[in-house]
Amino acid sequence: MPDNTPLLRVPPPLTARRRAEPGKLAPPRLLKSAGFRFAVLFAAMFASAAIALVAVLWWATAGALDRQTDVAIRADAVALSERWREAGQNAVAESIEERLAVDVGNEAIYLLMDASGSLRLAGNIDRWPPEAAERAWFRTVVRHDGFEVEARLHRVDLPGLRLLVGRDETEREMLRRLLTEGVIWASGAVILFALLGAWLLRSVLQARLRPAFRTAAAIGGGDLGSRVALSGREDEFDRLAQTMNAMLDHIGTLMVGVRGVSDAIAHDLRTPIARARAKLEDAVGAARDEAALRAAIEEGIADLDNISRIFRALLRIAEAEAGARRAAFAPFDLVPVLRDAAELYEASAEAREQRLEVDLPQQLAMVGDRDLVLQAVANLLDNAIKFTPPGGSVRLAARQTASGLVIAVSDDGPGLSPADRAQAGERFFRADKARATPGSGLGLSLVVAVAHLHGGDLLLDDARAGEAMPGLRAELRFPLP
Repeated sequence: MPDNTPLLRVPPPLTARRRAEPGKLAPPRLLKSAGFRFAVLFAAMFASAAIALVAVLWWATAGALDRQTDVAIRADAVALSERWREAGQNAVAESIEERLAVDVGNEAIYLLMDASGSLRLAGNIDRWPPEAAERAWFRTVVRHDGFEVEARLHRVDLPGLRLLVGRDETEREMLRRLLTEGVIWASGAVILFALLGAWLLRSVLQARLRPAFRTAAAIGGGDLGSRVALSGREDEFDRLAQTMNAMLDHIGTLMVGVRGVSDAIAHDLRTPIARARAKLEDAVGAARDEAALRAAIEEGIADLDNISRIFRALLRIAEAEAGARRAAFAPFDLVPVLRDAAELYEASAEAREQRLEVDLPQQLAMVGDRDLVLQAVANLLDNAIKFTPPGGSVRLAARQTASGLVIAVSDDGPGLSPADRAQAGERFFRADKARATPGSGLGLSLVVAVAHLHGGDLLLDDARAGEAMPGLRAELRFPLP
């Protein structure tokens, strides 16, 4: 027969692996550090937001001054154009002189010349800027009241005339320069604070994750009892630490269970294997005839079949505990499954002079693995019939409650003590009262595994409390679909 035993992947020896030692876990390189990337992202977002705010403030101040200047120049140019249409060239010149006379701030700039540009008719600058020939709006340096100043000018085209209207921007330029310097200094401060905040963020992340790193390194070094320390803040890092600790506790429990199962297998299978070998040896050396040899071989085969059943039960338990059978979950009616189990064990109960009583509703909807549920109920019925004395009764009942589905199997046997009930779901556990009965101690382990696979549980209690033979009541509880 082919060997269908599942293979276990064995890790390489510790000498061939790079072992992390607790307290010596080197931090990742700067550019590969997640904390560094988070810090850079924080710095970029902080700097971008701050620089955008400063840019908006600059636009709202320096930009507002420019727009205000353009509005004043445009209004002045429109008024002078209207004045020319109403009264001609002389009226425009008089209007310019009047405006210059009342210009207390000495900011207004005007120049009115003839079409050839050789005769200045009015204004306070002495020459026509060459930039005026290229565009209507421009900035240039002009000589104004004996000083060269930065001016914002607008060319107005009038028939037979040249007209420039503008404003002296010396003070505005100084204010704009101050604002620009302020923006530069503020941007530098923003970048500095962003880098400082990024460094602090990275340091905090590393400090909060260091306990998890150390615990992982300790686990890798063989200290399976190490756990992540909690800060007491109950934040996301504490939740991560609690989850890791729960995972490590579960892994520790599984490893203890694996060691226990290995020890139990070695202990419980040694006897039937040795017994089968002894019988076969006796048959080879001491069999008187073919019938005796055949009988010894059949007994050895029966022992080997029992060993095979134990291994199959262990595999089913492992599949259920690993959740490998969840792919077979489907909706089904639980009542026909329970009736099939009752019919299967009805003959066994009658052979032992027992009554198998069934109390089932018309329908119970469930979602799960039909075959595993049938196997779990069959194990409960098998145990109940095995420990019920002749003349007793075994009861199978099911009902739906507000919280889920309940399958109950009760018997008239000796029952289990509270200490035995607490260990009844462990592999290969057998109570003192069950030592004389056949079995491997895996039946209730499979029932517990099937219950947990379906999100339920197995509850054990006395069927009749206070009596000499209290019996056992086993309840399989499944959540509603």
